[in-house]
Amino acid sequence: MIAKLKQLLADFKTAASEQRQHTIELAAACILLELSRADMDSSMEERVKISVALGEMFELSSAEVEELLKDAEDNADQATSTFEFTRVVKEYFDDAQRVELLLALWRVAYADGVLDKYEEHFIRKVSDLLYVSHSDFIRAKHLAAENH
Repeated sequence: MIAKLKQLLADFKTAASEQRQHTIELAAACILLELSRADMDSSMEERVKISVALGEMFELSSAEVEELLKDAEDNADQATSTFEFTRVVKEYFDDAQRVELLLALWRVAYADGVLDKYEEHFIRKVSDLLYVSHSDFIRAKHLAAENH
C-alpha cells in the first residue's frame, strides 16, 4: 500500500513537472508568434527562426516544435494580452534565459530583412515586462542585427 502511494505521488510530481515545462515552452512560443504578427505580415523566414529558437532553447525535435507551435497559435489567438505569457516566462526563466528569449525575438524581427517599428515596440514591451536591462536589450539587438 505504501509503495503504491509513493509511486502515485512520484507519477503526480512527474506529470506536474512535465505540465509546467509545457506551459513554459508554450508561453515562449506564444511570445515569439505574437512578435511575428506585430507587423501584420508573418513570413516563412520568421516561422523558421521561431522554430529554430524553440528547438534550441528547449532541446525539442522538429516534430515537437511543430506541435508546440500549433498549440501556441491556438493560445495566442485566444489571448487578450501578452502579459499572460510574459508572466510565465518571468516566473520560470532566469536572467540568462530571458536574454536568450530577447535575442530570439530580435532574430525573428530581423528574419524578413525589415525591422518594423511595431516589432521593435513589441520587443521593447516584452523586455520591460521581463525586467531585462536596457544594456542587455541593446546588446541583443546589435547581436541579432550583426548575424542577420
